[in-house]
Amino acid sequence: MSSELIFISGFVVFILIMLSLDLGLFAKHERAVTLKQAAIMSAVWVSLALIFYGLILNYGHLLHHVDSIATLQEINIKNLHHLKLNPNDLAGSLDQYRKTLGLEFITGYVVEYALSVDNIFVIVLIFTAFGVSPRHYHKVLFWGIIGALLMRFTFIFVGATLITHFHWVLYIFGAFLVYTGVSMFINRNQEDEIDTENHKIVKFASKYFAVHPQFEGGKFFIKIDGKKLITPLFLVLLIIEVTDLVFAVDSIPAIFSITKDPYIVFFSNIFAILGLRSMFFLLVNIIDKFHYLKVGLAILLAFIGLKMLGANYAEEIGLTTGVSLLIILGILVISIGASLIFPKKEHKEAK
Repeated sequence: MSSELIFISGFVVFILIMLSLDLGLFAKHERAVTLKQAAIMSAVWVSLALIFYGLILNYGHLLHHVDSIATLQEINIKNLHHLKLNPNDLAGSLDQYRKTLGLEFITGYVVEYALSVDNIFVIVLIFTAFGVSPRHYHKVLFWGIIGALLMRFTFIFVGATLITHFHWVLYIFGAFLVYTGVSMFINRNQEDEIDTENHKIVKFASKYFAVHPQFEGGKFFIKIDGKKLITPLFLVLLIIEVTDLVFAVDSIPAIFSITKDPYIVFFSNIFAILGLRSMFFLLVNIIDKFHYLKVGLAILLAFIGLKMLGANYAEEIGLTTGVSLLIILGILVISIGASLIFPKKEHKEAK
């Protein structure tokens, strides 16, 4: 068995174990996740991502079974790492390669984690609109994230294949991200609303499936008179899955601006998605306080899009992955800081 297969298999097994533990710990008792539990789980997922970063720094060359300068040069060209390799120094070249992979992973992780916040805005809106009980949030998010993992896995490797065979796809991704960023900025103050009765997913489900009119605890399905019906909780799950699919269209191209290595894209995406649930419970009650965050995310998407469009000149003007990481962190810190320093003014009701 190759080191590449061992690396990937080990990662998949680790994810399955973590998800099994998560389901076992929380599924037995349907109750609202506390702030303390959310903080602990958020710390655990961030710590695991940092540990994985350390593994890449030490063993990243095993990811593609790199054991020679020839193989490393081939990977360098294929994934556009822009490494200046020394043909006579395999050890030094491998060290440079591992550091590059590590930096790409942590930068991609930060970008995906940040973009997940916009996902949280919409999920809060969905739960509120449909009147989902807080004690069922965890169950819906858990199964929503299972679906998100499968969809993103497909998206990532299809995207990587397209980029490998059609390099110009990167420019389409870049233009799309700039457009998305500009649109998000223009619509930053627009109040999002969900019409539960006329929502497209609700209409689709009502047309093709038997829908129960009310919640039945934490059940997705219920059988009445021998007939199986889907509950409103399952409709909420479907809407969250479709919502994540829409967000993936933004986030997957964004990370390809940082690395073209499909495994690094996949790893950073998975860690960000798995940490989304605990971050949701941390931010669910205070998300509205970060009113400048959408501005920050809009600028972030536009920056990443422009970097993709100018990919051939980015390194020449000093816009390396490390510099990009600092810019991304700066955008996020400024937008969060501005939200706290200049709180949103509450509209007073007319007497």
